[in-house]
Amino acid sequence: GQVLQLLRGVQRGSEDRKSSLGRLRWALQNKETQQKFVRLDGSIRTLIGLFTSSLADMQMEAARCLHELSHSSDPAVAEACLPVTSYLLTYLSGHSVEFTELCLYTLGNLVVESEAVRKQLLPQGIIPVLASCIQSPHEAVLEGLGYVLSQLLQAKEAPTEIVPLVLDSVLPQHMLRLVCSGLKAGTGAAVEFAWCLHYIVCSHTANAVLLSLGALPALTSLLLDMASEIPQDAPEGLELLVCPVLRCLSNLLAEETGCEGQIQDERLLIALFLILQSFFQQHPFIVQECLWLLNNLTADEPFFCSALLSLDLLPALLQLLPCSQMAGVLVLTVLCNVAEKGPAYCQQLHRQPALPLLLPALALPDPEVVGQCLELLHLLFLHCPEAAADFVRQGGHRALEQHQSTPELQERVRALLDMVGQPLGASTFGFCHAALSAFS
Repeated sequence: GQVLQLLRGVQRGSEDRKSSLGRLRWALQNKETQQKFVRLDGSIRTLIGLFTSSLADMQMEAARCLHELSHSSDPAVAEACLPVTSYLLTYLSGHSVEFTELCLYTLGNLVVESEAVRKQLLPQGIIPVLASCIQSPHEAVLEGLGYVLSQLLQAKEAPTEIVPLVLDSVLPQHMLRLVCSGLKAGTGAAVEFAWCLHYIVCSHTANAVLLSLGALPALTSLLLDMASEIPQDAPEGLELLVCPVLRCLSNLLAEETGCEGQIQDERLLIALFLILQSFFQQHPFIVQECLWLLNNLTADEPFFCSALLSLDLLPALLQLLPCSQMAGVLVLTVLCNVAEKGPAYCQQLHRQPALPLLLPALALPDPEVVGQCLELLHLLFLHCPEAAADFVRQGGHRALEQHQSTPELQERVRALLDMVGQPLGASTFGFCHAALSAFS
């Protein structure tokens, strides 16, 4: 019915073909219309004919129709658009900014929905074509390009088929450059490229290439810049750039031993805590990202453990314990990283009064938080026996006894009670009294 009429209007080549295309574009915003349209004989062929015509305004309207089709979540619609892909690639160079941008977003939408489209685009040379677009001076084109790349890099076949092609191109160094200039330029493209770098790092095959391009120092200095922007007036949406940058750094550090040595800069910790403070109200998801990075920085490297203590950042870290279950586990994991470094570190933790803050964590109903807390207490008691005595004085053994019947915690609770010299179930009024005075 109506869909066929719209197609006929477009095919007839009459005066009002442009307005027929406009009506078709509006109609194609509807999911059922999209499905009906691609089933009509010659529908895609007709659009391709107009898309490749020499009339710029016709081309533009046809591009908008194809863009509407690309929004469909039905793989059959994406596959009907397969014949369009080679033209979309061809037109990425040389047309108007708006036209290039439309082609990029259409490609990006199609590659999300269909593996068949991705399989066709790779041999057609999509990666070299995208690599030539990355020199564009237009933010809108770069943002569209980042969108296509981030969609490709999230495909299930990306680690084996797409990432190697990206690494062989000039894309990684340009992406890194654009991410690092993200504060000065618009952040849209920088955000897209930061996620692209993140997906590349997650594929694990790429880290040597990124490290050789200087990704660690570059992203570290970007993070320092971002932290210094925050207190004045951070650009809108800065948290969207902070998140993938934190993840890239975390993953690069997790992968590569010996990386921490490359960035022994205590300003990084100050930057992290500035970011934590600024975002933790409006964007709590950033807290988790910062703590992941802090965990990876302190995991093997005494440098950052010492800096955490000498810069007196422990109180700020301990304040994050009740933020969320995940934040609690990560804060305690970071503290375990510090405590693992031995007696001097444990004595400082003890002096920084960590114990009074750990007792409420032991009372939480979450076995994962409590388990991590037990791990930390074990290290503290092992390396700093006076911490064990203080723990008992503050009534800590009773907090432990609450968990005696939790199957996954039983053994560790028993071991800790042994360490503090408390037989199971022994509590006296003296301890109660000490506990009350310690908490009051």
